[in-house]
Parts: sequence; structure tokens; C-alpha cells
Amino acid sequence: MRDKTRIAVLVSGGGTNLQALIDAEKSGIIENGEIVLVISNKAGAYALERAKAAGIPTVTFEKKACGGQEGMETAIRAALTDARVDLIVLAGFLSILSEDFTRRYDKRILNVHPSLIPAFCGAGFYGLRVHEAALSRGVKVTGATVHFVNEIPDGGEIILQKAVKIGKNDTPETLQKRVMRQAEWKILPAAVELVSKQMRYKEN
Repeated sequence: MRDKTRIAVLVSGGGTNLQALIDAEKSGIIENGEIVLVISNKAGAYALERAKAAGIPTVTFEKKACGGQEGMETAIRAALTDARVDLIVLAGFLSILSEDFTRRYDKRILNVHPSLIPAFCGAGFYGLRVHEAALSRGVKVTGATVHFVNEIPDGGEIILQKAVKIGKNDTPETLQKRVMRQAEWKILPAAVELVSKQMRYKEN
């Protein structure tokens, strides 16, 4: 059996899903994985403060400073290699990774999406836009999905899903908060533990 699966979390914003992962590791929900690095593509992301408070090393690679997407991805790959990262988790990372990047890490990148894929997903569906679309369509149930990442936005194999009921008076903001609380913050740590355990016990 190998050591704990080494995890990097990629972030862009407030880091609520990162915090859910940090809390899950502390409480033992994630026991076969260890967050060893947080990478942001935004210098001012509050997620970086959450990581620092938890004693997790952080690095920032902004697309413009790196000369574009390719340069940013090259820098990210180097950081992942230096930290000996096994598993990558996208937690509100608002940059679509290239096909070249995702192929290098096949079945090693996880993402959480705030809908029940295949509903309200793909290019352009992120953040409040997802919940606005769900309410506009009039669906009665939404939720969240954790999936592997491939070259198609939200197109990778589904790992876990959890449904959330939509209330009569929901706004995109109230629905977003409920989906986070009832679904995202539960299934993301569970999926990370599931994959971390599989990777840790997999024969080399």
C-alpha cells in the first residue's frame, strides 16, 4: 500500500468547496488523501487565505503573467510535479483546461458541478448561471455532480451525484447556497476520499 494520495486543489474564488475539503480531511472523512498544494489563477482569491490558515502551501499562476493559457498550464504542471501530486481537484477553478492538460492526467482530475449532469452543464454553465437556468426551466429538482475531467467541459465520467429540491420562492442565490450546503460540500469530499482510496490501494 502506498502513502496517502497527494492532492492539489485548483481554485479561483472564495474557496468554500476547498474549505469543505479541508474540514473533511481534519474530521477524518478524507482519510486516504492529503491536500498538499492549493493553486490559484487569481492572485486575490480568498481561497488562498483559507489554505494558508490550514497550513497548506499555495502558488498563484495568472494567465496574463504566464503569457497565456499554455504558459499557465506549463507552470501548473511543474508545480504539480514538484509537489508529487497524485490527484487534482477543481474547486471553483474558472479556467477551462486544455485537452493536452486533461489527457496528461486522465482519471486524475475531479470537478464538482452545481447541477445533475447532463442537465445545465457544459461551456458557459458555471456559478449562478447554472441556477438561473434551472429556475428558468422550471425544474423541481436540481443538485450537484462530481465527475472526472476530460477535454469536454463537464463531459467526464460521473462519480457521485446528489439531488436537491427546488423551493417555490427560490432565487438563484438561495438555490446556490442550498446546493452547496446539501450537495456539493457532501459529495465532493466523499468523491475525493473514494478516488484517493482507490489510488492508494491500487497496485503499482
